[in-house]
Amino acid sequence: MSREGRRGFTLIELMIVVVVIGILAAIAYPSYLEHVRQTRRAEVSALLLENAQLLERHYSRHGAYDSGTVSGLASQSPATGAAIFSIVPSLAAESFTLTATAVPGGIMAGDACASYTLNQVNQRTPAESKCWRR
Repeated sequence: MSREGRRGFTLIELMIVVVVIGILAAIAYPSYLEHVRQTRRAEVSALLLENAQLLERHYSRHGAYDSGTVSGLASQSPATGAAIFSIVPSLAAESFTLTATAVPGGIMAGDACASYTLNQVNQRTPAESKCWRR
């Protein structure tokens, strides 16, 4: 059988395809991870702002942040499913602080925005724009 009659790929052609796929994956995967992190940051900041709104409503009805039971506060982000962030409120009569901390071993652990805080005067930390997107 002549060489022209054979069909298939040579080892060189196959290796070139593998190298091209490897280069594309090396570029695409970090970009994908950053997109997922941005989505998680937006989600946790939205939940913190919702919790702050619920606390302000509670304050206007009861005269203090820590009086009675505040219902509806989210304790994790996302609100359902596996937690990426845990949200802990610290309440006093005239002030509150909401703290969201990345769950150890999760996708956000070690990120610059792994810990968020928000208080009653809308002070946000970290102050980086990539974390809060003002």
